[in-house]
Amino acid sequence: MSDKILICDDEDHIRQFMKINLEYSGFDIVEARSGEEALKLADIEKPQVYILDIMLPGISGYEVCESIRKNYPKAGIIMVSAKSQDIDKILGLERGCDDYIIKPFNPQELILRVRSLVRRVNYTNDEKEKVNEDILVDGIFKLDLYSRNFYKNNKEIDVTPTEFVIIKNFILNKGKAMSRMEIMKDTWGDNYSTDTKIVDVNIRRIRAKIEENPAKPEYIETVWGTGYRWS
Repeated sequence: MSDKILICDDEDHIRQFMKINLEYSGFDIVEARSGEEALKLADIEKPQVYILDIMLPGISGYEVCESIRKNYPKAGIIMVSAKSQDIDKILGLERGCDDYIIKPFNPQELILRVRSLVRRVNYTNDEKEKVNEDILVDGIFKLDLYSRNFYKNNKEIDVTPTEFVIIKNFILNKGKAMSRMEIMKDTWGDNYSTDTKIVDVNIRRIRAKIEENPAKPEYIETVWGTGYRWS
C-alpha cells in the first residue's frame, strides 16, 4: 500500500508539478486547492504527510498546519513558501510543521524531503530492530517505538514525528553532547540543508512540552558552541 500525501496549493501548475513527481516516486496523492478543502480531506483520506503552501485563499497554510497538528499529531507536515526569510520558516516550525521547502525547488529535493518525513512517520520495523527494544525508558520518560507514543510520568505527550525521532536519538545517546549537524543528520538524513535553525526550533518545541520551566531546562541541556545534551 502506497503512502498517502496530501498536497494543498491553489496554483494548479505547482500542485500538478508536485503530484506528477511524487506519483512517479510511488506515492498516492490527494489534492486540495484551499485550506478548507485540505481539512475536509484530512478527515476523509487520513494522509501520512501533508504538503501545505503558506499563501492560500481563505485560511492560511499556517492555520491548516495548526489544525492538522492538533487533530493528527502523528502526521507529517511540510510547509511550502515562496518566501525565504527566516521568520517565515520559523513561524511554520513554531506552528508544528516538520519541515519546509522554498519555491522554486527541484523535484529531487521535494522527493528527498517527503521520503525522509515518511520514514519518520512510519518508523519501520527495521528501525525498531536497530535498538532491539519496543520501549525505551529513561527515568520518568517512556518512548513506545511500536505505537510511537511518548510519555512523561505515564502521561502521554503529543509529539510530532520529527520530535519523536529527536527524543529517541537523545535517549539512545544520553549524556552525549550532540552537535546541531549531528542531530540534523540523524533526524532529517544526509541530504538535508545546513540550516540548523530547524533543530533549534524543534528543541524549543520539545522543551515546551517536557520541561517544568523551558527557560531553565532540566532534561535537554544546551552545550554552548556545540549543540544539546539529554541529561
